Amino acid sequence: MTIPFDLLLIQVINGIVTGMILALVASGLTLIFGIMDVVNFAHGELFMLGAYLGSTVFLTTGNFWLALGAAVMGIGLLGAVIQTTTLRPLLGRDPLTTILATFGLSLVLQNYALWQYGPVPRKINEPITGHFSLFYLEYPWYRLLVAVLSAAIIGGLWLFMKYGKYGIWIRATTQDRVMAAAMGIPVPLVHTVVFAIGAAMAAASGVLFGPLTGVNHAMGLDFILRAFIVVVVGGMGNLGGSILAAIFLSLLEAFASIWVSPAQAVIVSFVVLILTLLFRPTGLFVPTPK
Repeated sequence: MTIPFDLLLIQVINGIVTGMILALVASGLTLIFGIMDVVNFAHGELFMLGAYLGSTVFLTTGNFWLALGAAVMGIGLLGAVIQTTTLRPLLGRDPLTTILATFGLSLVLQNYALWQYGPVPRKINEPITGHFSLFYLEYPWYRLLVAVLSAAIIGGLWLFMKYGKYGIWIRATTQDRVMAAAMGIPVPLVHTVVFAIGAAMAAASGVLFGPLTGVNHAMGLDFILRAFIVVVVGGMGNLGGSILAAIFLSLLEAFASIWVSPAQAVIVSFVVLILTLLFRPTGLFVPTPK
């Protein structure tokens, strides 16, 4: 079977767009795990709450960019509160304790959203509504904007981690938490900042993704499952690996959807996950020690 070139190109674009927003979600998850050794099962609910907060601000003001900024700041602050009140007291305990705590928190947040906003999905309108011709399709500009904004946010995080004062503290804490504390770095504050940044990135993802599928109380479940797959395939705590894994898996799903339905194409990611755990448990994109 010969696949037309135009169909392949469309699927490549779809895969990159989906991969970039998935990378944005997974980057926050990877950052939290890499610094705090916490598997945050509530990350999907922060993604969902960000979308809801963004939709509320958008319905009030009609300004998409104001909604995006409000969601990032609001959920980032919520993340700082969660880390301070819920996770900080559990520091040093069995990892299962934090897993159960974040899982319980995810249930609380999901049911709160259902109680507060109801089961009817909400809609966030795209800030740009135009299309451009891509072979036989009218492709929306907004999807490309999502990919560009996701790349810009991830790039900003990289610059912050490399050159910012807190970024240097975060990298030092990653390498040796005890030595960082001995050198005067406030490790508890670093943990709070990291969790707030991860929550803010999840919120940004939720607002950007909202116009594509609508906003509902269960939207975080499917996305966070895929984000966990990305984190494992890319390497736990490996930010660059998570970005590459997100694009790689999204491209595989996009190509698989040529032959099967998109719902069945998701199976490809689970196959890659199983193979990774069997043959490269440290992650596909983690450099091999020499």
